[in-house]
Amino acid sequence: MVIFNNPQFRICMKFTRNLRPISILRSFLLTKMLFTLISLCLCGTAFSQLTQKLDSLKTDTAGSPISKTPNPADSLDAQMDIGDLYRTVFHPKKKRDSLKKSSGITVIPNIASNPTIGSQIGIKAVAGKVLGQDPKTYLSVAATSASITTKGILYFYITHNVFTNANKLNFQGSLIASKSVTPDFGLDLKADASGKRKGYVFHSQYYSFKEKVYKEVAPKLYLGAGLVFDIRRNTTIDNQDMSKIPYGIYNEKYGFENDRYMANGFLFDVQYTSRDNQNRAYKGMYANAGIRVNQSWIGSTQNASQFTVDLRKYISLSKNNPEHVLALWTWSSYVLGGALPYFELPGTGRDPNYRSGRGYTISYYKGTQFFYYETEYRFPITKNKLFSGVVFMNVESENNDKGVKLFQNWQPAGGAGLRVLFNKETRTNLCLDYAFGKFGAHGFFLGLNEAF
Repeated sequence: MVIFNNPQFRICMKFTRNLRPISILRSFLLTKMLFTLISLCLCGTAFSQLTQKLDSLKTDTAGSPISKTPNPADSLDAQMDIGDLYRTVFHPKKKRDSLKKSSGITVIPNIASNPTIGSQIGIKAVAGKVLGQDPKTYLSVAATSASITTKGILYFYITHNVFTNANKLNFQGSLIASKSVTPDFGLDLKADASGKRKGYVFHSQYYSFKEKVYKEVAPKLYLGAGLVFDIRRNTTIDNQDMSKIPYGIYNEKYGFENDRYMANGFLFDVQYTSRDNQNRAYKGMYANAGIRVNQSWIGSTQNASQFTVDLRKYISLSKNNPEHVLALWTWSSYVLGGALPYFELPGTGRDPNYRSGRGYTISYYKGTQFFYYETEYRFPITKNKLFSGVVFMNVESENNDKGVKLFQNWQPAGGAGLRVLFNKETRTNLCLDYAFGKFGAHGFFLGLNEAF
């Protein structure tokens, strides 16, 4: 099984007239363009010529020294990324222009294959740039992807995490439009005779828009607010009576229709960040606590409140080689009141970047209360840093309406991975991970940048 670290949603160009999804998509795109324009305007001198490289092992993006005596072999000039490898193989005699800056954009093919989506081909890109002259300005990052599969599924998303000059403002957001193929394994933990959990495959149209704006109120501390819209339409399942499966039973209990829902609300967050790089941190921490409030008066099917905590810590284990990193992550989410739609319940891979729970498909486990923890050790393999590796383990726990309480059961997973340095200026890695968990779950996971 090959699983790309994207949401489980895909775009489809076949729309129905009565739902007018084209209008929905057009509105979302216009809104996203507006927020992007605002971000660029606020950046001022964002795209002016930088006076320093995007990344340096002497100074991080927060302006703090990493090591007083860095190893010369760890400098950017000594590192090799995919661009350097290409020039070495195809243009070995051509000298590199020392005055020409490397691009902060990385583009790779988006290829996958599994029984759910068929064979997939597409393109994926990530970008990183320091938007300002202040040396303490954090790296801003963005990513996008578009793909098509042999089963007629199309997929598109945009995400961004933008810091203005001196980190005074931080914009975080995403846009997803898709025809989704969503696997589901219910809310209980029972396995069938083969030792695996019974699965269902749903088809639907899905649209999501999220935008948050943070204001720095103290060094590295931010207060933020925003909006979120999650809309699902035309939900179907082949050869199943929805009233007799977990999805339909949940919807009947909490007053949702089986074929559609809207989960629209407001976001209020507190964030602290001291990571030296947003793509691949060597040191620092990230903490975010937020409340989501869904309201029917802005279109939500049901009112609901949800509390989420995201904590990440990065510990460099070597002064001379800071790429030896112990990374710790905990993500938890709790429904405080009201009811969330079934597919919006917190669970595996439901973190903001859809990267938690390697070893399982998205939403393999879910509940109204969910806790996740992961530890990862990252280490260089080659001296030129072209190749590096990781080993990781994670556990998660959730409650359900069958009487199982949070922390009563734990679902472990673990694995190892290879990293290929695609862009040394922004520390962008191609990630290839193999992971396995309970009930025979396993998978090969690909993505750009670290899982957290």
